[in-house]
Amino acid sequence: MLLLHGFPSSSVMFKGLMEKLSGDFHLIAPDYPGFGFSGFPDTDSFKYTFGNIAVCIDSFLRSIDVNEFFIYLHDYGSAIGLRICMKHPDRILGIIVQNGNAYMEGLGPQWDETRDYWRNPTPEKVKAYLSEEGTKTQYTAGLPNHFLPQLGPKVWLLDWALLSRPGNIDMQFDLNRDYSSNLQLFGSFQQYFRTHQPAALILWVKYDAFFSLEEAYCYQRDLPNSNLHILDGGHMLLLTNFEETSALVHKFCSATSGTRRKLNY
Repeated sequence: MLLLHGFPSSSVMFKGLMEKLSGDFHLIAPDYPGFGFSGFPDTDSFKYTFGNIAVCIDSFLRSIDVNEFFIYLHDYGSAIGLRICMKHPDRILGIIVQNGNAYMEGLGPQWDETRDYWRNPTPEKVKAYLSEEGTKTQYTAGLPNHFLPQLGPKVWLLDWALLSRPGNIDMQFDLNRDYSSNLQLFGSFQQYFRTHQPAALILWVKYDAFFSLEEAYCYQRDLPNSNLHILDGGHMLLLTNFEETSALVHKFCSATSGTRRKLNY
């Protein structure tokens, strides 16, 4: 199972899931260049785009000889992972989408400031986003107060400590600006769904301040056999709804693997 993290996190977001499922699955959670504990070249040496990071992850999979896998797509990881899915549709056992964009319906008015940044990219416009407080907001925005004790400050403090390494913010500016390139691929992502019909588990939440709930139902237009669950949680679902989410992931992957074995037999 390939686990692809979102912003501003790293493989750390999957620590609990890896511990929970490790008895039944082989789980791989890489940090992207510039995220988590990965090193990163400066922006003069490497162009930080979602396409280039997808190439890095694809190369990583080849280097460790991973040929078939489930793929867990969250936030930034959705844009990276769906590029890999389109390139290697025969290698995908199934997809798990945790609040990941592939349809315009997910980008509501909360994206207006980001769209303005894409049109007029200046660092000042996203200082609030790429800051310690902005990192915390990725976890807490939109959540009712009763969820907050489940988070704790250590998750966003670790993220910020790693994101704020010298030179990293410059990279984050570049990658954020490139997010608009993902929108141009939404049609291709959707065509991949329609053509290849991967087994799919769609996990969405009621309290995501970034991706609109309307998008969750869009997946079923192109993947009518997908399993859709709307959970009473937040953007960082593995913190707000861990037991429920891990059980759904385990059930989906176990059932899909069993079906595939029967078909191969």
